[in-house]
Amino acid sequence: MTNLLAYIENNQSIYLEELKDFLRIPSISTDPERKGDIVRCAEWVAGSMKSIGLENIQIFPTEGHPVVYGEHLHAGKDAPTVLFYGHYDVQPVDPLHLWTSAPFEPTVRDGKIFARGAVDDKGQVFMQLKSIEAHLKTNGKLPVNVKVLIEGEEEIGSVHLEEFLRKHAQMLAADTVLISDTAMFADEVPSLCYGLRGLSYMEVTVTGPNRDLHSGVFGGAVANPANALASIITKLIDDYGRITIPGFYDDVLPLTHEERREYAQLPHDEAQYCKELNIPATDGEFGYNTLEKTSARPTLDVNGIWGGFTGEGAKTVLPAKASAKISMRLVPNQNTDDIAKKFEAYVRRIAPPTVHVEVTNLHGGNPAITPIDSKGVKAALRAMERAFGKKPLLTREGGSIPIVLLFQNILNAPVVLMGMGLNTENLHSPDEHFTLKNFYRGISASAFFYEELAK
Repeated sequence: MTNLLAYIENNQSIYLEELKDFLRIPSISTDPERKGDIVRCAEWVAGSMKSIGLENIQIFPTEGHPVVYGEHLHAGKDAPTVLFYGHYDVQPVDPLHLWTSAPFEPTVRDGKIFARGAVDDKGQVFMQLKSIEAHLKTNGKLPVNVKVLIEGEEEIGSVHLEEFLRKHAQMLAADTVLISDTAMFADEVPSLCYGLRGLSYMEVTVTGPNRDLHSGVFGGAVANPANALASIITKLIDDYGRITIPGFYDDVLPLTHEERREYAQLPHDEAQYCKELNIPATDGEFGYNTLEKTSARPTLDVNGIWGGFTGEGAKTVLPAKASAKISMRLVPNQNTDDIAKKFEAYVRRIAPPTVHVEVTNLHGGNPAITPIDSKGVKAALRAMERAFGKKPLLTREGGSIPIVLLFQNILNAPVVLMGMGLNTENLHSPDEHFTLKNFYRGISASAFFYEELAK
């Protein structure tokens, strides 16, 4: 262990410069003009895998962006096999004027590295690669068999990953899947995520007359689609914060007493939370605290609403059409397709008969949960305690990573979500950054994880 930690500490300055090279590549997966940069980034990842000692390195083309694979399988057939998954693509940088420094010219300020992809997910991918390197350079081997899979489409929904996993399931077979694309609860509060919410994202359009009408001439006799839409929305949640869609909660996996005890240990300051958001009080489902409501309970939110006249001044119009985008965050064991069907049926049922209603299922993903008593989770908890010097807590996250369920279903391997980022580090926003002390400790924690899993 001493040699391992010494190697990591002695190479921190090298790690930082190499990470900067990685971050300089503008691998924006949603931008067709960046396709060449995506390919260049995949090649950079493959080169980094080779330099640290991984073998059988391949760049697999897909109908979209390439997948990079490498492995080191010399721990023996009785040793567990870990598949590490990450992504090298990044989000767009707009609005550019809100960046303090150029998004693809990495800059260190106040112990943090600022760049697009710094924490989501290039910094965390590189952290894992360096942990593997530390073992190979100090011991000449890894305590477990390791496979590495880095894709280039996570930020656009991993559209070709399922096909890739099914086609290469034998090559990717593993006992545990390790992902570093999540966050710790807070700085100096190490934690391990074991659950993610799913998503069902819908659009509702209400149509009335065949054109906008004068509200003085027709108002009172012709149904107003904006009024009708508002009425539909208000009926989706009751006064206790409960979603009123029939059957919505049928499959919800309730929190256990043990899980609620874990939540109670998390250092949450309700007053500070409200102050930071400039809100008078929190809202939501009665009977649950804020952390439970934002990560372990299902939700329904209007994400956008439009229709009629919204310009300066006044225009007395009865709009012909009004629309809203509505998302529902789902929890284990809810199913996104089932919820979408129940949502549509209920909206049509409560809509007034004086308007036409169209409901569109835009996209979705199922929730995922990893058993906290799995070998991988237990190994990760021990590894993080060694790296941070304190016992990590267990948390769930309110967001969605649909690929987690893909790994569990296709490879039949439990997933460990061991991220070192923070939710305050501007993921998907201007001035994205990664706290360097957590980056370096993450290298140690990841290296320890392979040792702990081998025990």
